[in-house]
Amino acid sequence: MASTSTDRILSLDVIRGIAVMGIFSTNVVGMGLIEQAYAYPPAFGFGGFGDKIMWAANFILVDGKFRGLFSILFGASMVLVIERGIAAGKRDWHVHFPRMIVLLLFGLVHFYALWWGDILANYALVGMIAFGFWRLQPRHLLLASAVAFVAMYGPMLVLGGPQIARYEAKAAPSATPAQHAFIQKQVESLHPTAADIADEKAQHASVPAHLRAMLAEEPLRPFESVPSYGLETLGLMLLGMAGYKSGFLTGSWAHRRYARTAAILIGVSVVGYGFAAWRIFKTDFAPFSYFPWDEIYIAWLRPFAACGYAALIMLLFAQRNGVTKRLAAVGRTAFTNYLGATLVGTMLFFGTGFDLFGEVSRGQAWLFVPFVWAAMLLWSKPWLDRYHYGPFEWLWRSLSRWRWEPMRRSSSGATPEPA
Repeated sequence: MASTSTDRILSLDVIRGIAVMGIFSTNVVGMGLIEQAYAYPPAFGFGGFGDKIMWAANFILVDGKFRGLFSILFGASMVLVIERGIAAGKRDWHVHFPRMIVLLLFGLVHFYALWWGDILANYALVGMIAFGFWRLQPRHLLLASAVAFVAMYGPMLVLGGPQIARYEAKAAPSATPAQHAFIQKQVESLHPTAADIADEKAQHASVPAHLRAMLAEEPLRPFESVPSYGLETLGLMLLGMAGYKSGFLTGSWAHRRYARTAAILIGVSVVGYGFAAWRIFKTDFAPFSYFPWDEIYIAWLRPFAACGYAALIMLLFAQRNGVTKRLAAVGRTAFTNYLGATLVGTMLFFGTGFDLFGEVSRGQAWLFVPFVWAAMLLWSKPWLDRYHYGPFEWLWRSLSRWRWEPMRRSSSGATPEPA
């Protein structure tokens, strides 16, 4: 997959575009339903057949995997931007850290004012750590990535299994009444009370209401994301660096190699997540089945799926055609599309908009997704035909460089290097 110009690498833009579209497929649930429903589907808005179908499709194919793909692209772009900054006579840290600081500010505003599910702050904070690895060779990056994943998933697998066994023992028929009462209390805590639902609806009454709630109840949550899942983000970013340097993400591999990689990695992921979905359905989403399968037993497959998707995209969109150009444009404006999707969610679900928060089921919330995808595909290319950057890309670049960057294209249509 060739570059669109001397400055853009088409494959990176296409993969990033598909990733940001996929992310909204799961984010919309967190925007439209109470947070407990995002973590445990039966908690809220999960009564219909369509709700279960959409959960299964997202669980097997999307959830965590497209965020992983987006994280991989973030790592690849990090190296690309630093290299081009060095070629322009700048020092690597001078290129990187202003971008991460401004991104952190965007993320904090996004979290406190609009949505608890922000990933930008996590990317900025972990990106500052990932800077220390960017000069490594691909094989060393892969090794460091593997270490990060083992450190992330290893304790979950080692400690999670025995913990689940202890809970199951307390739920067994032979357990004591006190143990049964303990389990019953744990299960009941997974389902929100009327007061819980009313409280979250109040938080979505307006942007100021959301801001007050986040500052009062979870002021450190953006920073707590680093010890929570920062190792996974770091491992994915390092994978992206290795993928860029090895040519995997720039179209340098043979088609057969991409095909084999996609078939193996996606196949393993679909089989693993498909089996997990079957086990979860078989127990009717019993907590001691759902949470182990969702969070422990197969979570380590997410990086494999993300890499498999990247290989598949390289195969499917190797030619420069109308569809590829549209997807690449979505990728070039991914920052704006990510934040724009939240703004759409705010319009749909906040009280100052259509006030649909908590009024739709999981499947109904997903029905907005195709329309947002269509909007991304429709606006991104015409905008970039006239302007160098998406609106938020331009603002990020300008703030990072302490100068207002030219926005409108010149008659030559030349594109400057990525921010």
